[in-house]
Amino acid sequence: MMRELKKSDFYFDLPKELIAQDPLEDRSGSRLLVLHRETGTVEHHTFTEITNYLRPGDCLVLNNTKVIPARLLGVKEDTGAAIEVLLLKRRENDVWETLVKPGKKARPGTKLIFGDGGLKAEVLDVVEEGNRLIRFSYDGIFEEVLDRLGEMPLPPYITHKLQDKNRYQTVYAKYDGSAAAPTAGLHFTKELLAKIEQMGVKIAYVTLHVGLGTFRPVKADNILDHHMHSEHYQVTQETADLINQTKAQGGRVICVGTTSCRTVESAATADGMVQAGCGDTEIFIYPGYQFKVLDCLITNFHLPESTLVMLVSALAGREHVLAAYQKAVEERYRFFSFGDAMLIL
Repeated sequence: MMRELKKSDFYFDLPKELIAQDPLEDRSGSRLLVLHRETGTVEHHTFTEITNYLRPGDCLVLNNTKVIPARLLGVKEDTGAAIEVLLLKRRENDVWETLVKPGKKARPGTKLIFGDGGLKAEVLDVVEEGNRLIRFSYDGIFEEVLDRLGEMPLPPYITHKLQDKNRYQTVYAKYDGSAAAPTAGLHFTKELLAKIEQMGVKIAYVTLHVGLGTFRPVKADNILDHHMHSEHYQVTQETADLINQTKAQGGRVICVGTTSCRTVESAATADGMVQAGCGDTEIFIYPGYQFKVLDCLITNFHLPESTLVMLVSALAGREHVLAAYQKAVEERYRFFSFGDAMLIL
């Protein structure tokens, strides 16, 4: 029997000033902390030096989801009161599940106006966790209207306004659907990816649309009582073949980000074969989990007591991770979405 895992087991003290508020001028100019999981040894590098740790025959797995400018600021049609709507999931055509603030003002039947009136909406229903189903009406193409009126839904711990929307987007973002960026991928430039491919490293793409549940704090003291949010993923046949071939030939599968990790682990059979397909995953990875596919992980530094810290602890061991985080704090690494990176070998 494994002892009960407590949320407080994953706590560490993080000075507020280490939370990165703005992206670096140069994407790949971040720092890179390398953690050897067998020994707990830590090395300090810059992100471009990641190539020193990759080998021909490895496979790098990237999440090519695209963040939609899902934050809409509008007013109630009848009173003119300000209201904020966050798009969570498209239910059908123009009906979205959303998070509305203030929620009390958004009863079914409430009509909303955004921007110059080019986008209107009606609240249809209240669903689980107080989310609202909303039907939008507009002229033209929804994505274009959203691009004009929407803002990037930055995580709650980032208080600065983002000057360039593209900086909260990976250079390989392709399929619209995320409410948050797969941030480990933000460190890659097209040049760096080309260099990695020239080294003989295969690059595979998966899609997992990141939900805002990523930022939902773990409230349960016993983490096994925490209910994971559901996220939609897709793995193509080409990607499944590439990953399975890498494993068969003795190469390593290196996931970029916890989202790529959760996708390949969700799509794997018990014997570690990745299957093509799509679905929704609620996979919760915490210490004791046996990884079926992933060998190494490139990831950012995560929030204390978050499910993401639990995931990296499952891979590298809680003590090693907390000691590495302690080092990162001492060395003034930048934390969270726009922060520095970590490679777990």
